[in-house]
Amino acid sequence: MSEDVKPAPRKRHVAAPLLEIGPLVLFFIANGKWDIFVGTTVFVVATAIVLPFYRWLEGRWPIMPLVGGFFVVVFGGLTLWLQDATFIKLKPTIVNCLFGVILGGGLLFGRPLLKPIFGSAFQLTETGWKQLTLRWSLFFFFLAVVNEIAWRGFSTETWIASKLFVSFPLTMIFALFQIGLLRRNWDGPDNPFAKES
Repeated sequence: MSEDVKPAPRKRHVAAPLLEIGPLVLFFIANGKWDIFVGTTVFVVATAIVLPFYRWLEGRWPIMPLVGGFFVVVFGGLTLWLQDATFIKLKPTIVNCLFGVILGGGLLFGRPLLKPIFGSAFQLTETGWKQLTLRWSLFFFFLAVVNEIAWRGFSTETWIASKLFVSFPLTMIFALFQIGLLRRNWDGPDNPFAKES
């Protein structure tokens, strides 16, 4: 796809969270109007529809939305096939733990794995990549704990609401709090996070 039809970077930063939250909103609405199984069907279909838009935004298939989408389809399919909502409720725990383990394991072997994923967007020092990767690894485990508390301790409706009104906002807030790290560890003179004097 040529550069002239790709969205501008600012639009990409706005569109990516919308693609993330869109299927969750539809999941929330469908569950409220019908039940968890209709909601899961809507969630799976909506996720499958938005995945190509990530490809359009990034110019490539981004790893994290692709892996997350794969698990939505698999665990959503199991939920519908076996008529057991446990599978779709477990999906965020498994996916977040998977991301946490992969990122943390990469650090143990001296490889900050966020670098090959986001290296085209951020130019960080090696220390910056390691710190950012560690923070996200720990945050993914935190999200897994949040999901376990929500689905095991509360109703299905509250669990779905927690994904939309707790986990998603926490992720956005956490991402914003990484700006200081990006500013301090930017590798190069063209630091987009530098404070204007």
